[in-house]
Amino acid sequence: MVRPGAALLLAPGAGAGRDQPSLVAIESALAPAGVAVERMDFPYRRAGRRAPDRPAVLVAAVAEAAAALAAAAGVPPERVVLGGRSMGGRMCSMAAAGGLACLGLVLVSYPLHAPGRPAQRRDGHFPDLAVPCLFVSGTRDAFAAPAELEEAAAAIPAPVTHVWLEGGDHGLRRRDAAVAEAVARWVTAFPSA
Repeated sequence: MVRPGAALLLAPGAGAGRDQPSLVAIESALAPAGVAVERMDFPYRRAGRRAPDRPAVLVAAVAEAAAALAAAAGVPPERVVLGGRSMGGRMCSMAAAGGLACLGLVLVSYPLHAPGRPAQRRDGHFPDLAVPCLFVSGTRDAFAAPAELEEAAAAIPAPVTHVWLEGGDHGLRRRDAAVAEAVARWVTAFPSA
């Protein structure tokens, strides 16, 4: 069981902020295990803008929030799990692929490609992911069909776990409890520091 020796940073999807219901549910599910959780907002959201910043700005915001969480929780950076929903999870994975130290990645509704554009995949950085990854996705997600995501994730050289929520779409509506349970089970399986 992970105790206060680890922490989890959660980043929201493009159309949401830190209070996205699934992120709140994940934080609540991990509270009994003593895992420090921080739900972040991206700079564009804090500035009141609707359109996301460029990926470099978003990745830098993840790195800054991860460092702040590690300091606040009193854990080394490599004991912080990074993750989030859709775009937030993707930015966390890009940060990790770029060398940001972390314990693992939690990727809820990973946006492998835009709906209807399966050839324009967002997985070029997967071979650079050297930490365990959890993908929690719906079986009817227009951003990544199960077979597509499993094929893409096969390029990740670290352990990969898939949790499929039957019938769930990209928003995983009314599935917050199932998402939170899957994430809490996976995060608490890491050994203590």
